Amino acid sequence: MVEPRFITVARINRSRGTRGEVSAQLLTDFPERFESLKSKDVALQRADEPPLHLRLDSYWFQRDKIILKFQGVDSIPQAESLRGCEVKVLREEAVALPAGTYYQFDLVGCEVIGAEGRHYGRVTEVLEFGAGPLLKVESGQRELLIPFAEGFLVRADIVAKKLIFDLPEGLANL
Repeated sequence: MVEPRFITVARINRSRGTRGEVSAQLLTDFPERFESLKSKDVALQRADEPPLHLRLDSYWFQRDKIILKFQGVDSIPQAESLRGCEVKVLREEAVALPAGTYYQFDLVGCEVIGAEGRHYGRVTEVLEFGAGPLLKVESGQRELLIPFAEGFLVRADIVAKKLIFDLPEGLANL
């Protein structure tokens, strides 16, 4: 699995104002990241379309949204054409996390191995249901949901893309 070059931090909902600004939903736990961006170059992308690379001129927060102004986007029609795009920053711009916490995109593609050495498959998705994340693990025709809980996780090696779990007996047979 290829390491993502960009990470998504917001999704554009609509145009805002008359000068080409857009209103976006924040998709990050770290809105302060906009203050510390080393590069103001961002990628805007809809699913299955090539990215559009623009430079962020300015931003400000309005209630639970962020208002973004991009260089060269100066009218309502131009801003409206960005509706539905995800706003992505370089992977290197990710905020450093405390030990023992992980970005979901880092978990996808990891090989899941039991503490006894059994190979369960690879993480294809991280699902959120409120009680805690579940890792969707696929191996051939088989799919397994594994709770991503501290009590089960023995070791996470994100660089090597390996997660070692001590799973309760019978969980893998569900």
